[in-house]
Amino acid sequence: MFNKTKLQNGVHLYIRKTKQFKTVNVTIKWKAPLDQKKASERTVLANVMENSTKQYPTLSSMRKALDELYGTVLFTDVSKRSSQHMVSLYTECVNDEFFEGEDIFKQLWQLIRSVVFDPNVTNKAFDPDVTEREKRNVRDRIRSIYDDKTRFAQKRMLEIMRPDHPASISAYGTEAAVSEITNESLYATYEDMINNDLIDIYVVGDVDEKEIIEQIKQFLPFEARDAAKQNDLQDVKVSDSVNTVREKQDMKQGKLHLGFHTPVSFRHPDYHKMQITNGVFGGFAHSKLFMNVREKESMAYYANSAFASHYGIVYVTAGIDADLEEKAVKLILEQLTALQNGESTEVELSQTIALLENSILSANDSARSQIEIYDQYKELDESFTAERLIEKWESVTLEDIKEMANTIQLEIVYLLSGKEDVSK
Repeated sequence: MFNKTKLQNGVHLYIRKTKQFKTVNVTIKWKAPLDQKKASERTVLANVMENSTKQYPTLSSMRKALDELYGTVLFTDVSKRSSQHMVSLYTECVNDEFFEGEDIFKQLWQLIRSVVFDPNVTNKAFDPDVTEREKRNVRDRIRSIYDDKTRFAQKRMLEIMRPDHPASISAYGTEAAVSEITNESLYATYEDMINNDLIDIYVVGDVDEKEIIEQIKQFLPFEARDAAKQNDLQDVKVSDSVNTVREKQDMKQGKLHLGFHTPVSFRHPDYHKMQITNGVFGGFAHSKLFMNVREKESMAYYANSAFASHYGIVYVTAGIDADLEEKAVKLILEQLTALQNGESTEVELSQTIALLENSILSANDSARSQIEIYDQYKELDESFTAERLIEKWESVTLEDIKEMANTIQLEIVYLLSGKEDVSK
């Protein structure tokens, strides 16, 4: 799918030459060990880099530069994966063949170079006005979770279930850590990221690979770095007893979240089997949770499950009336018990496989999605293709689902409900 070129130690280029798109997508990913304080700094830094450079110091000048390149897109984002924090720079421009003589792609490289190597810095400090503006924006983003009670309940469940662990650390950091950022500390974070992070560069489009390599060497001269410095996840000691936690806020609908642990994680040979098992359990509209908890019993406004594969966690989220907590938990666990007893059907299995196949194949319609999927799965196999994963899914049996379900153990029941509910 992608051809790999080692540019420097710790710096790799992945090119997918394809006529599928009329645009060319260039994505750069900086990867470093996940840390709460550093996550805050890196999130603000990503915002600053996107919106202000030495050449384009204001939002309006940056937007004008993009508009002049026929609506070229440039933005940043942060995320986490396992014990890794990632800052991503996404760009996309029209292919030069549609604008002969314009050399838009070369201008894109120049713009990327400006963002990466020529930030809006004076005396090793970022512009104070820009820094404060982006600190406010990041704080607002972090605070927004408090208005989304489902996200907040999930956050609290993970904090209780895995305190001070990558599973519960936000990719955005914390409000407190953001507030402590200075123009100087942000520049130190920038230098650390540019010089020490592992870097993956992706290019997707109808391009000349040799030309791309030469352009990157010219415009993005990253130096070699230590490729072995990434943190591995530490083993977690899990209690045999189930932790039940109830918290209250001003709200109406109760948010019931159940956290389960499993030894099957992303790098486990049975990973693909657990993906199918989660789909049958609660991943889709035909799943046992949706059909029995929501539809048949009308116990929940919504009910679904997800598999956080990098952390070996399966979790269930349900919107319920708080006084139905006990009944809802019982009904949810009955669906897992059914799977553990082998009570899944060929129809459930085939529907799950079909929906997972459709999901990964439809992602192929977007260059960015191709990059994101490959960036994750290349950790397992650098020759990864969607077809190979589909073959694994199609090999899963009902007995495999039973086996996987029996590795899933309840660890925590968390309920967030309204303050007016005093029955608990």
